[in-house]
Amino acid sequence: METATRRQALKRIAAASALIVTPRVGQTADYSNLATDKFLGKVKELAVVEDSKVFTEGPAWGNNALYFTNVHAEKILKWDGRQLSVYRENSNKANGMHFDAQGNLWACEGGAGRVTRTDWKTGKITVMADKFNGFPLAAPNDLCFDFKQRCFFSSRPGVDDPTQGNVNAVYRLDPDGTLYQVLAWPEIHMPNGLVTSPDGKRLFLIEAHPDAEHHRDIRSYDITADGKLINEKIVIDFYPGRSGDGMAIDAKGNLYVAAGLHATRKTSETLDTKPGIHVISPKGKILAFRETPEDTITNCTFGGKNRKTLFVTCGTKLLEIPTRIPGKPIR
Repeated sequence: METATRRQALKRIAAASALIVTPRVGQTADYSNLATDKFLGKVKELAVVEDSKVFTEGPAWGNNALYFTNVHAEKILKWDGRQLSVYRENSNKANGMHFDAQGNLWACEGGAGRVTRTDWKTGKITVMADKFNGFPLAAPNDLCFDFKQRCFFSSRPGVDDPTQGNVNAVYRLDPDGTLYQVLAWPEIHMPNGLVTSPDGKRLFLIEAHPDAEHHRDIRSYDITADGKLINEKIVIDFYPGRSGDGMAIDAKGNLYVAAGLHATRKTSETLDTKPGIHVISPKGKILAFRETPEDTITNCTFGGKNRKTLFVTCGTKLLEIPTRIPGKPIR
């Protein structure tokens, strides 16, 4: 497992004291001249989650069903097209999830500070990552895979001082089990949802820090053959509104982003970002938008027949939206 050098740690401490804020050079949110009907159908409510605590997240389509999490109740739920059931209890506050090409379910278990893989045939749960640089991981949040089946995952909230613990970061987990920290505080502020392009060679990352003068945008990076992230670009800037949370990507490379609020929530986030699903081109233009009915919209994924249904977790509700373009194939 790769560890950060003392020099790197000291450099990040110094940078953190100055707080790096990347200049806003990407597109800003613009809702004019949208062609929503060319991308999205109407929003439909599939189910309402009833529990003592409800915060839905992490939708993932696999093995002909939709799985998603109720983070606060520590449950993974299953929607089979007809009814809602509990797939797993005691999920360690699982958040983002993703099915790999073999049909196994990967989960970011934020409460346990680990990323796990559940073998679909046996049900065996394997811990894939739980520490870096001698410290436990800050709560893993979301994950995706690239063209070499390397897993990238976001981790937050961490500490500011890398000599005291792990900071907010993005990691790369290679198939041989080696873990690398590829992006970290203060170059990035609060990493959240992430996806790779249809060819698996470009990473898109949501930055979603609720404090003033911090990143609230989507960034893109080219993934090199050896797994480095280079050529950072700001695709779209949601500041001062609420940034995206989770997102999905279609077969043509457009992003489907869960973002915005109906009402403020005691942060510096404004209502400039509308609450719902934003379809955004790879160059940062908002192409389409559908409002969702309840705070807080958190995430979405493609699934269903021909991967032309967008499943959305939104407050207590599971929603679906038909799409004109299918989601990218599972990688």
